[in-house]
Amino acid sequence: MTHTIAVVDYGSGNLHSVSRAITRVGASPVVTRDADEIAGADALVIPGVGHFGACMRAIRGLGMHSAIEDFRATGRPVFGVCVGMQVLFEGSDEDPEVGLGVFPGRVERIVGDVKVPHMGWNTATWTEPHPYLDGLPDGTRFYFVHSYAPPAGEHTVATTTYGGSFSAAVARDNVFATQFHPEKSSDAGLHVYERFVRSLA
Repeated sequence: MTHTIAVVDYGSGNLHSVSRAITRVGASPVVTRDADEIAGADALVIPGVGHFGACMRAIRGLGMHSAIEDFRATGRPVFGVCVGMQVLFEGSDEDPEVGLGVFPGRVERIVGDVKVPHMGWNTATWTEPHPYLDGLPDGTRFYFVHSYAPPAGEHTVATTTYGGSFSAAVARDNVFATQFHPEKSSDAGLHVYERFVRSLA
């Protein structure tokens, strides 16, 4: 049985690269902004590239905030990527727009004597075990493109250091999210998506 993964379309830029990665690991992506299609999927991916406030306004303007929350409440898996991770927090220093509030706290601007945005490969350090990261060694490298990130907190399962330490991956109940882009992270990123899809079996 091929599982259907809804990829939320709210105008974000990495829809197709996420969809290709999901296809490569054996699932069927459906790029959609239709609440009924989202409700009928086996799992949900919230992609994201760009500005926190613009993404949240688009999500709310399309009614996707309700569709995402309704889906999360079913207990089926939800996966946020980059800004799709950030919108799951309560807010961001980038914009006063309110986030979805799945994770407590705010997303903060990268600080320190480093070039911003953080762009390129960096290592992730595991802080808690998670099924989607099983089989990858501590220190696995992933691809990042961002200027803001959530600090490490109670739901952090991996951290990365760039200017300071921040959450590279977070998890709470059925929701998992990464600041890095699995779809741009070669075999390691595909491994994360494969574990995500395998959890549906």
